[in-house]
Formats: sequence, C-alpha cells, structure tokens
Amino acid sequence: MQKRKLGQHLEVSALGLGCMGMSFFYGSTPDPAEMTRLLRAAADLGVTFFDTAEVYGPFTNEELVGEALAPVRDQVVIATKFGLKHGEHGPTPASGLDSRPEQIRRVAEASLRRLRTDRIDLFYQHRVDPDVPIEEVAGTVKELIAEGKVKHFGLSEAGATTISRAHAVQPVTALQSEYSLWTREHEAEIIPTLEKLGIGLVPYSPLGKGYLTGTIAPTTSLADNDLRRMLPRFAPEARQANQTLIDLLRQIAGDKGATPAQIALAWVLAQKPWFVPIPGTTKPHRLEENLGALDVELTPSDLQRIEAAAANIQGERVPEGFKSLFGR
Repeated sequence: MQKRKLGQHLEVSALGLGCMGMSFFYGSTPDPAEMTRLLRAAADLGVTFFDTAEVYGPFTNEELVGEALAPVRDQVVIATKFGLKHGEHGPTPASGLDSRPEQIRRVAEASLRRLRTDRIDLFYQHRVDPDVPIEEVAGTVKELIAEGKVKHFGLSEAGATTISRAHAVQPVTALQSEYSLWTREHEAEIIPTLEKLGIGLVPYSPLGKGYLTGTIAPTTSLADNDLRRMLPRFAPEARQANQTLIDLLRQIAGDKGATPAQIALAWVLAQKPWFVPIPGTTKPHRLEENLGALDVELTPSDLQRIEAAAANIQGERVPEGFKSLFGR
C-alpha cells in the first residue's frame, strides 16, 4: 500500500476509507455485520486511515468502527469529529454547532468509549462554530493532546483565516473538506494556505457522492430517505447537464482498462502528494475498485482534457440553507 503524510508526522495509506455511509446518509442502513467484514477487509488490503464522527448515525458509526477495528487498533489511524449537534436524522443547520471547551471534552470522552480506544488519532472540528473563538477550540484540543487522549488536531470545511488562526495555537495536521472534480472552490485560497503551513488535505466525497462513478444517470431514482435528494447537483436537470464529464471519464477509463471512479480518484491523487482522499463504500468490490486507482497513471493530456470537461459543472454544491456550515 502506498503511503502519504498528513502534516508533519501522521503517515497513512494513500487512500483512506470514509465510513459515514455505513450508518448514515445514503438511504437504508447496511447490515452492521457486513460492514464489520468490510472494515476488516479494508485493513487486510492495507488501508490504515478510517474516518468517522459522532453524528454519523448518530453514534452508531463510531461503535461500528471501534468494534471492527479493535483487533488491529495499533495498526490503523482513526479520525473522528466534534462540534456538530445532531437531531434524530443527523446534523442539520437547525441542530446547530457546539465547540465549547466543555463540550469538546465530553465528545472526546464519549468517542473514546465508543471507539474502544485510549486515544483519538485525529480529532477534527466538524464545522467552525462562530460563537467560540477558534483559539479556544485549538487550545482545548492542545490540552487533550498533552493528556494523551488525542494525537492530532484537524479542521473540517474551515476557511483560510480560521485555519491560520488555529494553526498558530495548535498545529493543524489536516483539513477535511469536500474536494473532487466537481467541487473545487478550495483551490483559490484554502489549498495555498494548507501548502504554506504544511497541513494535509483529506478530500471527502472525492467521487462526488457517487456521481463521478458513472453509475447515477439523469433518470436514476434515489430512495426517499437518500439525503442526496436535497442536493442541487443531484436534481435530474443538473445530472443531465454534467453528463459530459462522466462521458469523458468513461472514455479515458476505457483507454486505460480502468473505471470512471478510478479515473476520478486518480485525478485527486495527482493534484498534490499531501492529498489523502477518503472515498466511502458499503461494497467489497467497490473498495477494491477504489484502491485500484492507486495504480492508474494520468498523462498531462488526460489531465488537460479532464480539466476542460470539469470547468462548467452545473448545480450548487449544497442547498442555500446549509451554506452557513461551510468555509467559515
């Protein structure tokens, strides 16, 4: 398994595994026993970086990950998150944010129990809380690191100024934010800030929540409880408008004996050596397919063609009511 480094000291597999969909978001919840087998298979295949959060489920995803990875705990890196409240059906803008120091500590203790571990390898602030200075947040995590309960500090969907302010108090190891061929707003200011400060990027949804795999057509029906139904880019007209990109991914994949998903992941991996994507899946064959992206080489010509096709993505990334949770 190829390795990459996040920040100065955290080495992980070049592809991680996003675990959210094993308990939350994409419609029906998969069988926990099957997901346990999938998590252990990922570890057997060399994946060492696993991503979860207290709000996934809520709570059940941490329990799943903790139980499944207990036999290999010392060989893997587990990342989880604090700061996002949750309702019965997971986080929403109405649920609110809470990164008060006492809440961060409560979440850390609860996550340690659910994950069946004595330390959290990477502890992200899930979303920036405008009511708590980021210096207080970083300072609290710094204390948890000093106590040995946390190893590394991360942020998620934070803006460049917030990242710099946090990093001045406690070095930030990684920023986790959505980044893929159809989500690239971080390239203007945030990614240059990360590069300057030596912070890694962990792209979540590097396959565009499944769209970039080429398996979701404009006419594909999403389940009533599939939260992608509320995303503007998953409206049928947006899917139709963005089909040109999928057609190109299929063409390049065909030329290389690969799949569109592998081309999309290879594109992310080709951007910077300190990007570690965390595609999620609930299917063993998709796990193996994703890992196959590590063997795909994209030429400068391939990258130019992809760049041109991705220049005019249609549809907003998130609904209007959710935009306040991103980029603070």
